[in-house]
Amino acid sequence: MKYIKYISILILAFSFFSCGFYSFTGASISSDTKTFQVNRFENNALLIEPGLDLTFRNTMIAILENQTNLNNVNSNGDIVYEGEITEYRISPTTSTAENTAAQNRLTITIKVHFFDKNDPEAEFDQNFSFFHDYEGTAQLSGAIKDTAIEEIFERITQDIFNASLAKW
Repeated sequence: MKYIKYISILILAFSFFSCGFYSFTGASISSDTKTFQVNRFENNALLIEPGLDLTFRNTMIAILENQTNLNNVNSNGDIVYEGEITEYRISPTTSTAENTAAQNRLTITIKVHFFDKNDPEAEFDQNFSFFHDYEGTAQLSGAIKDTAIEEIFERITQDIFNASLAKW
């Protein structure tokens, strides 16, 4: 009985450490990977929202710091995220009998270039997009805009994290 306990602990420990680093957030990161770098995401959307590039970069850094043990660096990172904001679009999604918008949608699309110094096969160029719907009578400003952008960036950064480090 005593040996079964030791064997179980050994198997459990081996499964955690045999394939590099594994975190409880689902990230599978090589033990050689110690740092990450998030470069500026140029805002190239047709409709420019000032400061959106900085907000996205900070959100991306926050998710990586919260869900990994990697250190943020300004240059020469083991993994690097860069890209551009390609879309910031407001469009009506439903209309009323009076032909006015009952609901509007803010859509943001980010093109991401992901580089991994220790695993070049994991690298990708991919678009990530999400949206937020809001009342057609409301203006996209103040708290409504802040909430919309926060929700969109939370989803997009989690999708980027999953595609790059969780391999989902």
